[in-house]
Amino acid sequence: MSMELLLALPVLLPLGGAAVTLLLRHHLRIQLWVTILTLLVNFTVALVLAYYVNAESVLVLQIGNWTPQLGIVLVADRLTALMLVVSTFVTFAVLIYSSAQAVSENTARTPVAIYHPTYLALVAGVSMAFLAGDLFNLYVGFEVLLSASYVLLTLGGSASRIRAATTYVIVSLLSSVIFLSGIAFIYAAVGTVNMAELAVRLDVLEPGTRMALELVLLVAFAIKAAIFPLSAWLPDSYPTAPAPVTAVFAGLLTKVGIYAILRLETLLFPASQISNLLLAAAGLSLMIGIFGAVAQTDLKRVLSFTLVSHMGYMLFGIGLTTKLGMAATIYYVAHHITVQSTMFLAAGLIEHRGGTTNLIRLGGLAKLAPVIAILFFIPAMNLAGIPPFSGFIGKVGLIQAGIEYDSTAAWILIVVSVLTSLLTLYAIAKIWNRAFWQEPDQDVLENDKPMPKVMIGATSAMVAFSIALTVFAGPIMRYADEAAEAVLERKPYVSAVLGDEAADQLVYHIGSEGQKVVE
Repeated sequence: MSMELLLALPVLLPLGGAAVTLLLRHHLRIQLWVTILTLLVNFTVALVLAYYVNAESVLVLQIGNWTPQLGIVLVADRLTALMLVVSTFVTFAVLIYSSAQAVSENTARTPVAIYHPTYLALVAGVSMAFLAGDLFNLYVGFEVLLSASYVLLTLGGSASRIRAATTYVIVSLLSSVIFLSGIAFIYAAVGTVNMAELAVRLDVLEPGTRMALELVLLVAFAIKAAIFPLSAWLPDSYPTAPAPVTAVFAGLLTKVGIYAILRLETLLFPASQISNLLLAAAGLSLMIGIFGAVAQTDLKRVLSFTLVSHMGYMLFGIGLTTKLGMAATIYYVAHHITVQSTMFLAAGLIEHRGGTTNLIRLGGLAKLAPVIAILFFIPAMNLAGIPPFSGFIGKVGLIQAGIEYDSTAAWILIVVSVLTSLLTLYAIAKIWNRAFWQEPDQDVLENDKPMPKVMIGATSAMVAFSIALTVFAGPIMRYADEAAEAVLERKPYVSAVLGDEAADQLVYHIGSEGQKVVE
């Protein structure tokens, strides 16, 4: 089988699995095993793609053998392959975790049988967004994953979840309308939505028109990625959902938005004139998010605000548009998908054992549940950027990129990023002190539920995966460096989709120090 045909599997497998599990809605155990098998095969396919996509090659699949200008094109380079590996592992581990936990506290009112098909539809949407070779199918991927997320967010039908979902749906629809409008504007301006063709045609537009089109898409993606000041919806939406659902949302959904911004600022609008705007948004996200986290007394809300804050680190590297900054961003995205998801799974364990996520009412878990304490402590230190964990490695890479960039905005962001890391450590220490060290509430002592081994095992696997990002940081950073070089150069992507002749028509590429270079 041709390697290119594998590109369809990360989308087709979960969609097919969703259809099968929907037919098996009256057979929950069989439904679960079909979902597990589907996601395991999906992870295997992602590993194979990551192995075969090298630094020079880009895999392209033209669906139906239509030309790229007319048909659906799926494209995988090193960036795509890495995102698929991390996302498929996380979705597999979270599914195992959720198999041991009721996805709702009110199963009598919840159609639990729809959880698996909806979850698989979400996985298909995420994979489609990563593989999409044109803007419209990127939009379709977003809508598939968002439609599934609406269902997952409201499982249980409680008043708090419905309220949170209402905000989430309204904001998501707004971003989708802006995105679709941006696609229409771009098609009117250049007559295509294929991203390789756009890379060629957008280069010759007037600077004012280019900037207007870029800003429309940037606003749409920034809402999806929860970049400040377009992030207010997230802390109110995520904490109400079940722990496995929140883990997937926190780990993946915002990162799809960051992935789209990365493609926007490298493939479509290289060396953008609004890089200082991106750096300003990164700094504000870092500070506002972490100040919000420090002020919270609920574990899930603390983690939700840290999620908003740490999106700023990723935007920092994208705003620099240098090879080192982009490589550090790619590594940090892989790190944050894993660690943030693990933190929410650990929060689910804490809620299961303590009966609440209210930090004032929790306590004593270091003695009552030492295994949970370990499973929380390791990713918490990783999130705070304590050496030698991957969070520290990613942040050091971003700081080094900022030093090399040597601008006022970069130096301000370096200071802000270090301060944010310290405040993250403070927020984590507050959680640890209240949930694990302070005297436990009587309700916590009475809520002596046995911990399901499957939930512990799935969380442990996520912790091990996050540690692997540290142990194998050298080869992973080299992989990220090659991915960064490819996305900044642009020619390999365009050449793979349209041919060398089209790639020779590119006007700009981004130099190693972030400067726009005329071909």
